[in-house]
Amino acid sequence: MKKLFVLLLSLLCVLTLAGCGNKGGDSGNDTPAEEPPTDETVYVKLGGSGPLSGDAKVYGEAVRNAAQIAVDEINASDSKIKFEFNMADDEADGEKAVSAYSTLYDWGMQVSLFTVTSGSGAAVASYYDEDQIFAITPSGSSTALVYTDAKNFPGNFQMCFTDPNQGIASADYMKDKFADKTIAVIYKSDDVYSAGVFEKFTAQAAENGLNVVYSGAFTDDSSTDFSTQLTAAKDAGADLVYLPIYYQPASLILKQANDMSYAPTFFGIDGMDGILTLEGFDTSLAEGVYLLTPFAADAEESKHFVEAYQAKYNGETPNQFAADAYDCVYAIHQALTNIGYNSTYAPNALYSDMIAQFLSMTFDGVTGSSMTWAENGEVSKAPKAVIITNGVYVSAD
Repeated sequence: MKKLFVLLLSLLCVLTLAGCGNKGGDSGNDTPAEEPPTDETVYVKLGGSGPLSGDAKVYGEAVRNAAQIAVDEINASDSKIKFEFNMADDEADGEKAVSAYSTLYDWGMQVSLFTVTSGSGAAVASYYDEDQIFAITPSGSSTALVYTDAKNFPGNFQMCFTDPNQGIASADYMKDKFADKTIAVIYKSDDVYSAGVFEKFTAQAAENGLNVVYSGAFTDDSSTDFSTQLTAAKDAGADLVYLPIYYQPASLILKQANDMSYAPTFFGIDGMDGILTLEGFDTSLAEGVYLLTPFAADAEESKHFVEAYQAKYNGETPNQFAADAYDCVYAIHQALTNIGYNSTYAPNALYSDMIAQFLSMTFDGVTGSSMTWAENGEVSKAPKAVIITNGVYVSAD
């Protein structure tokens, strides 16, 4: 009896569906499937990884926080292209970055903020290339993320300056503003980021006629005691010390220089951004420190972003890593809008079409206006110098 009932029910469903197929007319032909509405909302899976724990977490947290603000703003707007956002913790470690990438890939990541740090990015750059997932890093400044001597990764882009560009821009700024200074450099020789900046800075400084009187290196094994380097810089008469390094060793250098009554002008790059939020650091030691960065929190074009960040994160002023991440999300959204992304978009076309957009479009953000990208993934935008005054970054120009 039950089998008979199921058979009759199935026959009824077939007849019902057949009737629906004829409602368009008497021809007996089924009505063609309707195209998805052009005003439908589509969600794009946006991934990325960075240090959300460990010593470098201030960078990862800044990127995640700012990217989330941009995602929330876009998702609350009338845009039909919105985001699902997933930021994985890679602890600024290459092996863990590979694991984070695998997790994001399995999640279905379509576009990416790549990685926060250069070491992690270098470890996964080829994965993004092989799997053809478009990626733009807010802060991984090593060229290894976008190209190597053997290969260019066409879908890997940078929102931040590359290491060579930072070194060149630093030497050019010093030529304009500090040509009369006697300069020392302290850098980390076993770090691809710091060594890359140092190499280009040294070459450009020589070309610019800067008076570099001392260069001192350190490694992971000697990253807590900088007395040798500081004493040598002081004895050489250096009244400006260039620090193309991250904020953790920079904080120790500022403390140890103060202890030995050595007070040159200190000049850093984007890796020092975050020193004011380092737990236990006396921010008065950073007073007067210069940073070369594409972002100034007191600039008019930064006002909306800074206010939104402070409102969401307990009054904290965003750093350059955060600003670049905010711009990354909006640049990705602009490109997706330009290509007319929707639910019928061929998945295998997204990668090449995003590349084409980034190579042809200009973008205005909080870290620069009229930004463009070269075929090697490097961004073109004007650097800004900021100086730490009363515990905050203000424009130096």
